[in-house]
Amino acid sequence: MQVIGLCRFSYLGLGGFQVNHDTLEERAAFLYAPERLEERFRTFQTMMLPPLKAQTDPDFTFLIVTGDSLPTAAYDRLMDLVADMPQVVIQKHPPRQHRKIMREAINSVRLFDHDLCAQFRMDDDDAVACCYVEKLREAVEDVREMAQKHRHIAIDFNTGFIARPGRDGLQTTPVNNAYTTAALAIVFRREVSQTVMNFSHFKIGRSMPTVTFTGKDMLIRGHNDYNDSRQKSGIKPVELAPQSPEEETHFKEIYNIDADEVRRVFSAA
Repeated sequence: MQVIGLCRFSYLGLGGFQVNHDTLEERAAFLYAPERLEERFRTFQTMMLPPLKAQTDPDFTFLIVTGDSLPTAAYDRLMDLVADMPQVVIQKHPPRQHRKIMREAINSVRLFDHDLCAQFRMDDDDAVACCYVEKLREAVEDVREMAQKHRHIAIDFNTGFIARPGRDGLQTTPVNNAYTTAALAIVFRREVSQTVMNFSHFKIGRSMPTVTFTGKDMLIRGHNDYNDSRQKSGIKPVELAPQSPEEETHFKEIYNIDADEVRRVFSAA
């Protein structure tokens, strides 16, 4: 079985945002604002990448899709951060319809000679446990008969944290919510060309059978001022608390996220 992860890194496309912009120029100004890009790089570096680099099963493909208008300095910085990750494929695409371009991008790295393909999606401030790919493969084997009967099924690891990194380290709160990215995967049969981006994660149970695995910390949902889902009014605030030394140790063990490195990166000028 092939495992594919997707991260959209400030991709300038048509659609795909909960907050709309009237023109591509307005959206580009939002995406490429220096202060926003700087925060996205810091969360990408300290939250997403450490557990991906430490996966107990390194047999996966991680696709990063960005726009062909991403500033050159930002693109070079992105390349430098993943230079030691053979699993990573970076693709630059022009502005196009979001769902279509993501489908084409994922399928361009998919090996259709495998009987099943598991796909997951992450924002650049999300994270999965270091054992995620390994546990995902085990879960698919547990439900392989079901997966072969249906065009697609969802594997839902629903336990983890919401976390906000900053110059004082991490503020977190535990969560146990169904169908939360980033540890939610969709398993596709070989002949199905749809992708994880064809489905709204909160509505996944309306589209396919789902199997939930709970009780083991598997995901981190990033929380920051630039979350697309937090740009609208009326969003319920999330209560976060600074981590204790014991909680910092837990994060290092489960996610390979180092609180001291978070403090160092977010304190940099």
